[in-house]
Amino acid sequence: MRTYVTGLLLLLSLSLRAQDTLRLNIRQADSIFLQHNLQLLAEKYQIDISKSQEIQDKLWANPTLGVEISAYNPSRGFLDVGRQGQKAITIQQLITRAGKRNKRVALDVESTRKSEFQFYDLIRTLKFELREIFFESYFLNQTIALYDTQIATLNTTVSAFDKEYDRKNISLKEVVRLKALLFQLTNDRADILFELAENQRDLKTLLNSEVPIKSIVDSSDINRYQLKNYNLSLLKDRALQSRSDLKVVQSETKQSELNYTLQKALAVPDIQIGGIYDQSSNYVSNYFGLNVSIDLPFFNRNQGNIRAAKSNVSYFKTLETAKQSSISNEVNAALQKVFVAEKAYKSVENHFTDQFELLSKGFYDNFQKRNITLLEFIDFIETYNESIKEFNRLQADRIKVYEELNFVVGEELFN
Repeated sequence: MRTYVTGLLLLLSLSLRAQDTLRLNIRQADSIFLQHNLQLLAEKYQIDISKSQEIQDKLWANPTLGVEISAYNPSRGFLDVGRQGQKAITIQQLITRAGKRNKRVALDVESTRKSEFQFYDLIRTLKFELREIFFESYFLNQTIALYDTQIATLNTTVSAFDKEYDRKNISLKEVVRLKALLFQLTNDRADILFELAENQRDLKTLLNSEVPIKSIVDSSDINRYQLKNYNLSLLKDRALQSRSDLKVVQSETKQSELNYTLQKALAVPDIQIGGIYDQSSNYVSNYFGLNVSIDLPFFNRNQGNIRAAKSNVSYFKTLETAKQSSISNEVNAALQKVFVAEKAYKSVENHFTDQFELLSKGFYDNFQKRNITLLEFIDFIETYNESIKEFNRLQADRIKVYEELNFVVGEELFN
């Protein structure tokens, strides 16, 4: 797999040098997205940060070394630290109790899991955005191709009618009306180009590319979006098992429970144990002693933090229940959208565009031969363009709702 990806990236690199536009199918776009998207690369550092905190909290507290020397002895002068002088050395080590160290590490491990789930959820969200824009751009380009053909043909027709007007064979009204139609088509084309420009901006950002992206789609890319052997209950179960944003909330619940356990452990005081060497100031010279200290939990037993942590557990459990309910509703709504889009798509005859295309080929000739009126010609062109444009948008919307179902379930359902 790694060899395949490396080869693909090399091929794309060579392609970039050879042309100004990067032509990609959806699988190539997915691969480049996973390798080069800057948001994903940045989010990976959050996982590294969390893992670093695990390492830090596994470490023991450092021992504390203390040195005391005689600064001034009235009978012997400054810094009297020789054999007859005075110096004391202490060393202390903190010993944590109630498993605080292990509980902190467990909380860090769960925090790392949450960072990983957030990373997967970012992939899920951005991949949905990528595919939506990718297919929408393809069908918008199909519509642009239609307008290019229509405008080119209409330009020829307008030029021919200008000549006929100069010969006084037709009225100025007909020429102006044709030019108005041409102006309308040009404006409609510009509106679509504005949409494509915004899509290009987003595609280049998602793929971290400096060159334009051209979507390449074949029939297999479209036909794979079919809903087979899926029912609402099954999809809801899969969503509750797979949704990374739900796992983020579940991880937060787990962290709140671990924090509650930690806060109760923090009420148990730690122990400081150490040793001391005192040269001359104790009851004997060269004194060696052992000391132990512990806080007495008379006033502060961490009551406030324990209470807050307990409430936090209830808070995140409630959020988790709400998230599960929201996911079930999202799956239900997404599935209904698929049914509506599929019904609308199938209601259009497969040869719908072919019939329009066949009719369109003879329409310009018949109009120039005056076999049809100007109003009939304009009405047909407007109807034809609007129908093809809406059919292309319907195809893009159909794929979008299937990808939305992927998104709300959290799995790739259509491969």
